[in-house]
Amino acid sequence: MLLSSVAERVYWFARYVERVENTARMVLVNNNLLLDMPRNATLGWAPLVSITGKSEIFYDTYKEASERNVMRFLVMDTNNQSCMLCSLKNSRENLRTSRAIFPRGVWETLNDLYSYAKANKSAVLTRRSRYEFLSHVIDSCHLITGKLSASMSHDQIYEFVRLGRNIERADMTSRVIDVRADNLLPKHDEELKPFDDIQWKSVLDSLAGYQMYRRYVHVRVRGVEVLRFLLQDTYFPRAIRHCLTQVELCLRNLPLNEAPQYALVRAQRKIDNIDITKIVGGRLNEFINELQLILYDLNDELTYSYFEGKEVSPKIYKFRQHQ
Repeated sequence: MLLSSVAERVYWFARYVERVENTARMVLVNNNLLLDMPRNATLGWAPLVSITGKSEIFYDTYKEASERNVMRFLVMDTNNQSCMLCSLKNSRENLRTSRAIFPRGVWETLNDLYSYAKANKSAVLTRRSRYEFLSHVIDSCHLITGKLSASMSHDQIYEFVRLGRNIERADMTSRVIDVRADNLLPKHDEELKPFDDIQWKSVLDSLAGYQMYRRYVHVRVRGVEVLRFLLQDTYFPRAIRHCLTQVELCLRNLPLNEAPQYALVRAQRKIDNIDITKIVGGRLNEFINELQLILYDLNDELTYSYFEGKEVSPKIYKFRQHQ
């Protein structure tokens, strides 16, 4: 029988590792995007803060979203508990207290990554050393994921690893779509229309999806098709529909899964029933906000059922009444 405290630590260990990788890739892609866009495109670094949902905390500390300020905030500022260094620290602490149930190599890789990030965090403040630092972080996160898959028993503990990873991925994908696709370029700017494909490619690159998009979609990068791929594709690991399917498979192998499954069905229906062509113009932000609230509910139900041992929340009862 798996203790609820252990399950919670495993779940959040996986979420924090995924958050570190997502943040590193997001910064790296934005760094490259600025080199491709014309000088009059006011892209800047503020969208990265918006993606994390920490704009209020950022502007309480910094006067402007300059490159240096955003780098510091996303990588090392402890006022931002979602920064890369804090996420690594939290992931390491969750793993440290659960080391007996994980392969030794996973602990060693995470510990090395934390030490590296702590010692070299200032590298992100200059463009010359930023690429090497962020690439090392991304590769180390991939190594952790690979070691977990290849050397850890795929039992109930591993299911909580997968739960954390996929819920974090779905959340980040929704955030990237929301900010990059809707707010990154000024609207109705005729001079910037030729750069639409670069903008949409950056959305895919932020989620490591460009090559798979070209492989499966077989058309040039277009807004509607990119959104359909990232929201509804069942094969790409960072597409929201794929993440939700993985969560469903995890829940099938876990007890006490009724409440989380009801919350999951809401999210799946939201994705499956959407008409992409109707939201790409003006309702995208509204749709993503609704989706994120459902993802929060799913996380809450997992917390109630597995980590706190509480009864099913009132939200689930309301959902049942509408079935």
